[in-house]
Amino acid sequence: MILALAAFFEDMSGGLRVRVRLQPAGRADQVLGLMQGADGQAALKASVTKAPEGGKANEALIKLLAKEWRVAKTTLEVIQGHTSRNKVLCLEGDGIELAARLTAWSESKGWDA
Repeated sequence: MILALAAFFEDMSGGLRVRVRLQPAGRADQVLGLMQGADGQAALKASVTKAPEGGKANEALIKLLAKEWRVAKTTLEVIQGHTSRNKVLCLEGDGIELAARLTAWSESKGWDA
């Protein structure tokens, strides 16, 4: 199933809200693609090798996404789903610039509609 480009993020005050489905204790730290959740909303699917204990998987996710998107780790924060596989992150900064960056990143991965 192909999802609409950039459907995994939306504008919010002070940056972007990013939906992620995380698989902890996976084989590798990697972004696997886009998926549609049970609620019908698109989310980024990611895997990290860290176990979901003491926030280690969340920290690994932030490190992975910061590297992928070339942003500082301090601009990313889990704001919903700290103990769930379904997470919402805040990416702080200029929403227009960040949306352009994530759109270009998605296109480079071949996830455009």
